[in-house]
Amino acid sequence: MHNYHSILIVLLVCLISILCFNEAAEIKFTNVICTSHDESWLVINTCRLRALNRNRTILNANATLLKPINEIIVDLQIFQKANGYKPWLFKFTLDFCRFLRKAYNPVAIMLFKLGKEFTNFNHSCPYKDELIIDGLYLLYEKMPIPWPAGEFLIQIKGTAHKKKLVLAKLYFYVIEDF
Repeated sequence: MHNYHSILIVLLVCLISILCFNEAAEIKFTNVICTSHDESWLVINTCRLRALNRNRTILNANATLLKPINEIIVDLQIFQKANGYKPWLFKFTLDFCRFLRKAYNPVAIMLFKLGKEFTNFNHSCPYKDELIIDGLYLLYEKMPIPWPAGEFLIQIKGTAHKKKLVLAKLYFYVIEDF
């Protein structure tokens, strides 16, 4: 009978700690690389990370489109570091103009919602002039699905009118604080 009470108390303490405390995890950007493949179409003015404090780094990027773009294809792939970066979980190609008219890819919807408030990607095609990402950071609490701890890379390739325009690589890590 005594063992039963001890097990019940341990289970209650575990249940209370799960319900009362959020998952303590942190997401921090570690590096960003932006490359323009055709500077007659796209000029990257800024692409850098800025440390706000020990636990938060934000992404600021600014690019200028020199010609209007009506057709944007985005190839997105997520990698996890394990003896080098290996493909992990998500890889898809997206017609970005079609996506902005009517969102159709569930993974892209989740990722777009995470960064929408930090960008000027808020209208349908055509895109012209400035493309801005200002102060982008990720909070683990806002992630729609749980991520495991580790180092990750989001690679985005942008193609417009069948021309490679941009390659962006965003490196980050997820640490669980227990």
